[in-house]
Parts: sequence; C-alpha cells; structure tokens
Amino acid sequence: MFRTLNPATEEVVASFNPDTPERVEQALADAQVAQRAWAGQPLNVRTAAVARIGEVLQRRKAEIAALITLEMGKPIAEAEAEVEKSAWTCRYYAENAHRYLNDEAVLSNASESYVAYDPLGVVLAIMPWNYPLWQFIRFAAPALCAGNGAILKHAANVPQCALIINSAFAEAEVPQGLIASLLIEPENVAALIDDPRIAAVTLTGSTAVGKLVASQAGRAMKKQVLELGGSDPFIVLADADVEAAAKAAVKARFSNTGQSCISSKRFIVDEKVADRFVAVFCEGVAKLKVGDPMQRDTTIGPMARGNLRDELHRQVERTVEAGAVLKAGGQPVPGPGYFYAPTVLDHVAPDMAAAVEETFGPVAAVLRVASTDEAVALANATEFGLGAALWTGNLQQAKSLVRKIEAGAVFVNGLVASDARLPFGGIKQSGYGRELGAAGIREFTNVKTVWIGPAA
Repeated sequence: MFRTLNPATEEVVASFNPDTPERVEQALADAQVAQRAWAGQPLNVRTAAVARIGEVLQRRKAEIAALITLEMGKPIAEAEAEVEKSAWTCRYYAENAHRYLNDEAVLSNASESYVAYDPLGVVLAIMPWNYPLWQFIRFAAPALCAGNGAILKHAANVPQCALIINSAFAEAEVPQGLIASLLIEPENVAALIDDPRIAAVTLTGSTAVGKLVASQAGRAMKKQVLELGGSDPFIVLADADVEAAAKAAVKARFSNTGQSCISSKRFIVDEKVADRFVAVFCEGVAKLKVGDPMQRDTTIGPMARGNLRDELHRQVERTVEAGAVLKAGGQPVPGPGYFYAPTVLDHVAPDMAAAVEETFGPVAAVLRVASTDEAVALANATEFGLGAALWTGNLQQAKSLVRKIEAGAVFVNGLVASDARLPFGGIKQSGYGRELGAAGIREFTNVKTVWIGPAA
C-alpha cells in the first residue's frame, strides 16, 4: 500500500494500491513501442515536446507544489521554486539539446568520420522523495531529448507526486506510454532491472540502495547513473568574508529542512575566525521559522518521516555525548508532525557521528582547523564526494585548492547547487555518472563512432 501521510500532521490523506503485474507488463510493452517510435522522430519534434512539458509545469505550479508540500513537507515557497526550476530545465534542454546531440565531425580527409549520439532505449528511473519533481525532470528532460523513454519508480511516500507526473506529461502531449510512473514495491525492482526492455538505470538515493541497484544492474550488464549520499564540506578559510559565509551557510544547510544530498553538512572553519562564524551562523539559525509548511513565512518544515527524525536525533545525541557543544536546537519539536529544531553542533571532532555519517536533516556540524592544509585534508576525510563549498578571499589560491578537493563539484564563495548548464554528480561513495549539462544528456546515449570511406 502506498500512502500520502502528511508529515506536518501525521495524518494519512490518501492511499493507493500497488500496480498489478499486468499493469507493469503493459507499461513495459508500451514504453518499448513508444520509445522506438520516439527515437525515429526528428530532434526538433522531441525538443518541442520537452518545451511543452515545461509549459505545463509552469501552468500547474500551484497544484504541483501543494502536492510536494503535502507529501514530504517542503515549505511551500521552496516547493514552488522546485517546480519553476524544473520548468526552466525543460526550456533549457528544448533550446540547447541540438548543441549536445548533433553529429560531431572528427576527421577531414578522404573519409567522412563523425560521432553520433543514439538513444539507449527505456531507462528505469528510481527516484527519491526529497525533490519529487526536480529529481525526475533533471533526468527526464535531457533523456527525452536524446530519444529515450522512461519507467519511473518513485519513492513510496510521494505517490501523488508520481501520478501527477503522468498527468503533466500527458497534458504536454508526450506520446502515450513513453513515460510511465508505476507504483511498485521495492522487492519488485530487481525484476524490472533484469527485464530486457529496460536498457539502463538511473537512481538518486542512499548509498546503501545504490550499491544494491548497481549490483543488480551490473549482473544484467546495464548502464547506471547513481547519485547517492553526501557529507558535503563547507570550508571557511581565515581570509574569507566570514559574515557572508556564515549567512550563506544557513541556506546551505537548512534549505529543504536539511534533507538534500548536496546540503553542506560539515562546516570546516579556520580556528582564527571560528568564533565569529559560529556567532553569525547561530544568529541566522535563530531567525528560521519552524512550522506549517503551507505558510509562506515558514522556513523549516517537518522531516519527511518519523524514522528519519529519530535517526537524526540519535546522531545528535551521540555527537554531544562524544564532546561536541550544542549551540542551538538538539531536540524534536513537541506536538504532531515530524519537526526537528534547527541544530548547530560546535567543536565537532572528525570521528564524531555528525562528522562521519550523513546527517539528513536540519543539523549542522562545525569542525575547527588550524590551517588551510588541515581544512582540505579534513574535507577529503570522508567516504563521500558529492559537492564542496570553499570560502576564501584569495581567488588565486582557490583555483589551486579546488583541484585538491575530492568532490564532483566545488563552489567558491557560493552555495553548492545543481544547474542544467553544468554537469552534476559525485565520486567515491556518492556515486558515478553525471546528470545535466552536456555530460548528462549524453549519459543515456550510445556514443557511436561512424567512419565512411570512399565509395568502391
């Protein structure tokens, strides 16, 4: 059973039965037929459809955002921003896909040689709840432009978001069957991966689930893109604009109630400016408003599930017991809903829970260092490698340091973010493959070498 449980009230507001095996079989058969026809369409036909998807998302922004907030608790203003970003990404690929997918000439001699980008087929998209529209659109917009189809297996706690994606794509006149959202139990995913009609798999989720999916797809010899967990460092050097860094740190950690893989989680601060950073940071945290996510002035909504809040609290308790200093929060908010007070932990040591583990919620860990070299070493002392932020007044030094930081993205004097124009993904236990940018649109293509010699 799939349920919409409002995390702000703990009330079940809708329930759905899983799709039957017959429904799943029909969706796979339809997707295969639709994708083959879609791959044969001119690129401008495919990009026009993706542009229409963006138009529908923009037109239905209020409706979709309200569902996002209802199902996973994102503050409504952030939910609307998620829809707008998704719509913009559709427009971006509709306007720029030709630059990434047109044949590329390689040699100019007696032969004709070029690289072609052919679609792989139907891709299984296993998506998470924390950005229930954006995570799918950032895969689907480029993948559709490239000629692929998709079967969406969404997170169990956002069934209405999964179903409204079906509705939006149908309204945009995307060919029937090309994209299908299915309500599927986790134990049935392996059979989907193994099905010969599935050509590749993309997953955004935890590292543990990523390892499982990777092993299943690997046995089936199918391409995978995995965007997994993160424990992103936010490095503040002694020469940084400390006030600007601390103010940005509030958004970097607490957007989406801290439930983001690319949220900064470890704040690695030079000890010479750490007291000032923590003071300004805590001032900003104190201004955050915890409450009803449907209210526009709310900045911290509930966590998506009760078990996630419980695990986060255990991480905080273990970190404080190990000697960290609690500067703010540190407790679940009393009353209904899965609310957790915005929390700041100072003097966190590298071996404490909040530094070693991914904290997926509104908890920030401040680690103090004595030098730039120590800051970079500590930033890299993690199994994860998704994103990193570096704050410094020395941009020449920054250009050297970014090459030493082990992450899929490094943002200097700014917040780590995803952008359709730039590739996005991680290294180490944060996964592999890229979404967005030129690399993302080509991930689910056959990069085909074509060499044509002179006629006999």
